Amino acid sequence: MNFFARIGNFLSRLARAKFGRIEGIVIPLALLLATLTLRWHDPTQVEQLRSFVFDRYQQLAPRPYDPSVPIRIGDVDEKSLNKFGQWPWSRSQMARIVDRLRELGAAVVALDIMYAEPDRTAPAAVARSLPSDSSFDSAKQMLLKLPDPDQDLADSIGRVPTIVPFAALRFDPQRPQVLPMRKAGYAFAGDDPGRFISEWRYWVASLPVLEEAAAAIGSVNTDPDPDGTIRQVPLFLRLPDPSDPTPFYPAMAAEALRLAQGQSTYAVKSSGASGVISFGQHTGISLVKIGQAIVPTTGGGAVLLYDSGHQQERYFSLADLMESNFDASIVAGRIIFIGSSVEGLKDYKPTPITGSMTGVEIHTQIAEQIFSGSYLHRPDWADGLEFVALAALGLILTVLAQLRKAVVGFAIAMLGIVGSFGMSYYLFLQKGFLLDPLFPAGAAFLIFVTATLIGYFRTEQEKAQVRGAFSLYLSPVLVDQVSRNRDQLKLGGENRPLTVMFCDIRGFTKMSEGLDPQQLTHVINQFLTPMTDIIQANGGTIDKYIGDCIMAFWNAPLDIPQHERKAIVASYGMRTELVRLNETLAAEAAAAGTKRIEIKIGMGLNTGVACVGNMGSKQRFGYSALGDTVNTASRLESLSPAYFVDLVIGEETALAVPDFALLELDQVRVKGKNVPVRIYTGLGDESVAKSNSFQALKGVHDAMMAAYRGQAWSAARASLALAREAAPGSLAKFYDMYEARIAEYMAAPPPEDWDGVYVATTKGG
Repeated sequence: MNFFARIGNFLSRLARAKFGRIEGIVIPLALLLATLTLRWHDPTQVEQLRSFVFDRYQQLAPRPYDPSVPIRIGDVDEKSLNKFGQWPWSRSQMARIVDRLRELGAAVVALDIMYAEPDRTAPAAVARSLPSDSSFDSAKQMLLKLPDPDQDLADSIGRVPTIVPFAALRFDPQRPQVLPMRKAGYAFAGDDPGRFISEWRYWVASLPVLEEAAAAIGSVNTDPDPDGTIRQVPLFLRLPDPSDPTPFYPAMAAEALRLAQGQSTYAVKSSGASGVISFGQHTGISLVKIGQAIVPTTGGGAVLLYDSGHQQERYFSLADLMESNFDASIVAGRIIFIGSSVEGLKDYKPTPITGSMTGVEIHTQIAEQIFSGSYLHRPDWADGLEFVALAALGLILTVLAQLRKAVVGFAIAMLGIVGSFGMSYYLFLQKGFLLDPLFPAGAAFLIFVTATLIGYFRTEQEKAQVRGAFSLYLSPVLVDQVSRNRDQLKLGGENRPLTVMFCDIRGFTKMSEGLDPQQLTHVINQFLTPMTDIIQANGGTIDKYIGDCIMAFWNAPLDIPQHERKAIVASYGMRTELVRLNETLAAEAAAAGTKRIEIKIGMGLNTGVACVGNMGSKQRFGYSALGDTVNTASRLESLSPAYFVDLVIGEETALAVPDFALLELDQVRVKGKNVPVRIYTGLGDESVAKSNSFQALKGVHDAMMAAYRGQAWSAARASLALAREAAPGSLAKFYDMYEARIAEYMAAPPPEDWDGVYVATTKGG
């Protein structure tokens, strides 16, 4: 079972648990123990998270670039390539560059350019490539007398303190492995540093002629983290040399500072040495002394990169260097690294601040840090301090969490999180210390979340009691809202726009006469259950059941966007479900050998403002809606038999869905209202409305209604005949009703002030 599955299983059991004071202590303590265990093992993922935080620190407060630090980069840039030709240049050209640096007073030259093979353009190499024919002997002799570019470069290197590179490799370069020359000595205190310095099995070194001439040989290796970001550079590498007990090779930046100070030896202090605090642990190398510079390191002897980001001011073009008017002060008395920033030549490396930085600029930054004493440092005691702080904070929060007050718990957790990050960032700014804020902050967060979860599940258990009490007669949506806001259990209401539905079984009294109580209950339940499901699935709230009648509404207690549309969609779904239900009832009747029962319904929908809320007495109340909007919806449902349709829709509801397939039924003045309303029925949604058949029907239907209201009886009758042909069979009786009306008005015209409004004199029409 993986970590996330374990967490999911734990939370599932947590949700089912019954909580008391014991659980409130044991669970946070268990999480604290798990966090301490994780910190003790410190896996790569945790280390990467810590590095992510330290990267953000550097992005917020990068190391300020100090142009007074005497270190610069001679850049093989596009300008230089245009001047001296494409790369690689001849070794003689590089020799002239080194001589020029010596002439201008460079203190140290660090070549971040690997010359591992003899120059292929050297005269001797050209001579060897000529045919062995004797006719070429004189040419060969002439070539062999010409200067060797590799020796030219070696001679130039020998005239100024110069560092040549070597690079350790993780793979076999398929070439003879000759160890680089050793140019520096070492003095050690404390544990053997060989236990902590990484060993490399393969490497590529500069030509022996260059190594012999160079004052120093330095590694150009960086040490990328698993995500590829360069956050540190090792000061030393270890190569396999059985004959040497200390086969350590320094980094180019370290050699540059050693040569600049005229020093010959590195002093390395490790855990166990005097003055090194490591709590008895073998934590590795603590610091390295290079002349007057004391360099704090990681346990493996690396310098943490305190990134300033790319600074163009570090660079000067080698093309400019060779000009007679070049400013000598740029070079004089300085350490000069030589590398390239040309696309295709430079080795891109991401750093905490920069997405890509040249390797030579990274080495230059390390040299700047050593020169100026600007370091990031993770002290030897950091791990121990963080572990103790984590345990102490976790225990304090575990005890305080028993207060069971969300605000107090949140304040304590925030104090732990802000305090951890605040102190860590303060020490980063003031001391350059890198102390991990994640685990103290994580402990605070976990303890807070745990205490909150326990409180949450306790509350949920109390809510479950409320749900159990009200779920039988309130809608699930309302039950959930009431359980989350138990103060709503009081009398009162609010005015808000609703879409109200009444749905009634037609001829229920006659149908029930032929059924015993058990059969009647079975039929009613079979009807009410799926209809309720459809209403609630479309966002409706069941107000009440009145015998065989369902009253429901939309847009309360929660806001329901497009509630008119959802109500009509629900009525369509109920119409479809009724067909399935009647088939089921027919099958049951056939199986039992009883009379078939067929349910027919009428539905009324109306939209408007109504009063909705918890209404009733102090002894018993329910969530319900009252008002003219509700009364009108009831009247509309009662009109459905008069128009021989199963759905009557009020004007406000219909206007909200102009893209639905709706047909006007009439303009009526219902009982109790003076203002007439237009009523509609629905044949389908927008897909039906777009069909050619409905468009044809709507055209002749609207023409019939217009002619009818204009008392153009012959035209109305003609349009009615066309509408009857285009309409589905379910509207046949509706058109029969209008045909009878038209015939009646043709025989006895209505009064002159007739406005086309039908007056419903009873509740049902």
